[in-house]
Parts: sequence; structure tokens; C-alpha cells
Amino acid sequence: MATYKSATVGLAYPADNVFGKLSNLEGLGTMLRDVPADHVPADQLAMLGQVRVTPDTISFPAGPAGEITLRLAETVSPSLIRLEGYGTPVPMSLALHVTPLTPESCESFVQIDIQIPAMLKPMVSGPLQKMADQFAQMLRQVPMT
Repeated sequence: MATYKSATVGLAYPADNVFGKLSNLEGLGTMLRDVPADHVPADQLAMLGQVRVTPDTISFPAGPAGEITLRLAETVSPSLIRLEGYGTPVPMSLALHVTPLTPESCESFVQIDIQIPAMLKPMVSGPLQKMADQFAQMLRQVPMT
């Protein structure tokens, strides 16, 4: 199993607000649609428009792998939201870890765990690390109120 972990980012919102906003996948979909266009690289702006969200799944294009669907698998308020790949070519999960710092702030990081064959790891490591980092940075741009 390969693990890709983003840098920890500070958020100026209570951990409960972040958890409440992101554990509701429909709220996450709204959040993704509301990210200001000037805060998203041009190559990712088109992808954001293709994200589909239901109450318990989120699906997005993944280049040659086709579409990836993640299903809500576990929540632990206010510290963990874990999504698992559903129908993905290899087992994978994406977890958002939230740590309260003060009543008004928290910090967060994204972790992707994926079971990939050793021969494919060099090809996917860069994009997966970039995805984890970009997701964590995107959290800073979105109001969690």
C-alpha cells in the first residue's frame, strides 16, 4: 500500500465547522463548485465542472483510469472523514484528518492510500501526491461556515 500525505494546512474555522461542511458530500460538492475560478489552475477548472456528487459518493474524471468514485466509508467527529474507492481499478481511500487547535481554528491534512503495483508506482506517485496537496490547499479557499 502506498501512502501520499499532504502538508498540514491551518484553517481559521472551528474543527466542528470543517467536519460538518465536508462530511456532507453534497456540501462538499457545493464547496467545489463555489471555489473562485482564479484560485484553481486552469487545467483543473474543467475537471471541477465534471465532478458529480450524491449524498454518499463523489465521482470525478481520472484521465486514463476513467472515472473514480469515492464513497463515504467512515466519519469520526470532528477528526476524520474517510472515503473509499468504489469500482476503482485498485483499492484506494482518501482521508481528511482534522485536528482542533483552538475553539476558532484547526489544522488538516489529506492522506491517500492506494494499492498499486510496484511497476506503476513511478508513473502515479507524482499525480497522487499533487492531488493530495491540492485538495489540502483548496480547503483554505473555501468558507466553512
